[in-house]
Amino acid sequence: MPNRAVIKVIQNRDFLMSTPEKSVRAVAVHMKKNGAAATLVVDAESGSLVGICTERDLAFKVLADGLDPLSTPVSAVMTENPQSIGPDKPFGHALHLMFEGGFRHMPVVDPSGRPIGLLSSRDALGLEMLHFREELEQRETLTQIL
Repeated sequence: MPNRAVIKVIQNRDFLMSTPEKSVRAVAVHMKKNGAAATLVVDAESGSLVGICTERDLAFKVLADGLDPLSTPVSAVMTENPQSIGPDKPFGHALHLMFEGGFRHMPVVDPSGRPIGLLSSRDALGLEMLHFREELEQRETLTQIL
């Protein structure tokens, strides 16, 4: 499963994007409305990735520091130039990079640097659950045979 291409993990999945000048409040409301833990921040003209804003950024950089969410642009609290990965790379490689970097979300970008998806460390749980289900089915089959 870790050898699956990243594109197979993210295909047919929506992700959120914003531009740097949007207020933290607008980004947070959009994240809440969509049940998302992160928003990719892109350059308005080129569409290329410039940052990522996560729930953690909102809590630690806005709430904890007492910033005004209405007047603070997301560019002030986002993580600039986040580690990203191409769609053809193995999912296991992405998980390794996330573990080593200590982050839970990784943008997936095309060759020109435009976002095409977002990986989450939770994606690994889905793969593990699939493997667990297959193992359970095998055990049930063995139990029936024996």
